[in-house]
Amino acid sequence: MKNRKSFLKGALCGALAMLLVAGLVSCGLRIGSGDITAKTSEKLSELQNLIDKHYMGDVKEKDLEDGIYKGYISGLNDPYSVYYNKKETKALYESTGGEYDGVGAVMSQSYDTGVITITQVYKDSPAEKAGLKDNDILYKVNGKEVTGKDLSKVVSKIKGKKGTTVKLTVLRGENADEVTVTATRDTVQAQTIEYKMLDDQIGYIDVSEFDTVTYDQYKSALEDLENQGMTGLVVDLRNNPGGSLKTVCDMLDLMLPEGLIVYTEDKDGKKTEMKSDDEHQFTKPMAVLVNGNSASASEIYAGAIQDYGIGKIVGTQTYGKGVVQQIFDLDDGTAVKLTIAKYFTPKGRSINGKGITPDTKIEYEQDENNPDTDNQLDKSVEEVKAQMK
Repeated sequence: MKNRKSFLKGALCGALAMLLVAGLVSCGLRIGSGDITAKTSEKLSELQNLIDKHYMGDVKEKDLEDGIYKGYISGLNDPYSVYYNKKETKALYESTGGEYDGVGAVMSQSYDTGVITITQVYKDSPAEKAGLKDNDILYKVNGKEVTGKDLSKVVSKIKGKKGTTVKLTVLRGENADEVTVTATRDTVQAQTIEYKMLDDQIGYIDVSEFDTVTYDQYKSALEDLENQGMTGLVVDLRNNPGGSLKTVCDMLDLMLPEGLIVYTEDKDGKKTEMKSDDEHQFTKPMAVLVNGNSASASEIYAGAIQDYGIGKIVGTQTYGKGVVQQIFDLDDGTAVKLTIAKYFTPKGRSINGKGITPDTKIEYEQDENNPDTDNQLDKSVEEVKAQMK
């Protein structure tokens, strides 16, 4: 199966990356009625006194303050509603926008050993130009060992201002040869699309998530495959946690006939519709690959394709995240993300807690003798060929 960035990160990014300015937090913490505010202030003072008197560890007031805000939002008991401090807000914007200053390498960390592996080096990136390769083991950053260190902190040390350099030491190959390179940081665009032409001129597009940059990458892939004489298409959304609602709607506008793409309903029952025009429509045989980690925007894509009947959905039941989040900028560089609506497929289906049911169900089966085989992809290709007859 494919290496992916954290599913949880993308799933919690939700289906909407529209950033609106709203002053949700003013001076002090205001919670409900005046009586509750007074009780809360009194209890916080009591807790502060206990910490001052008895707590033996180091105390960072900013961390305590962040904890209050995080705890307040977590009290909603909604896994998709989150408070972000300044550092987390910056990282959130980078993740949804798809651009950041760094070296252009995707990394994963073994839970058991703490070993950090470079799983993907972006084409033409500072990492590639410096000589890093897929499957290199990251050993040191600027001369300091990083095995077992928190991955997010390691990544933050590798990221940095455009034009500055970072020294990376990796272990390569079966003999774990030590290689040290110096990469010059630059503005990097996440590569959320991979594509190729399969046998029988069937195009294949792998979408890892729906970031702001994904639409242009997807459109370019479609156009290139068309120019190569594509006769059918497989879109792979397995392990895709979602992303921007606008992005997935723009992508579906390239595929669907004129009509409804998706609609949302807020807490007051207000309906908002997103529609496609008649300028573009994909009319060749098509299949969409999904699995249990295909969530949110992935389900919007699969649900629309299924409702219009222009392609077959292949794989296993999807995640079932049918709610929309909105990110509100606060006036101090922090942000809060709140669940603000449910979304529905063109035929009015709510998939929250249910997911999209594939037209053709097939579990992934790993072939130990031939790890490059992919029975789900093979089945998708069969479905595309069957539509050609």
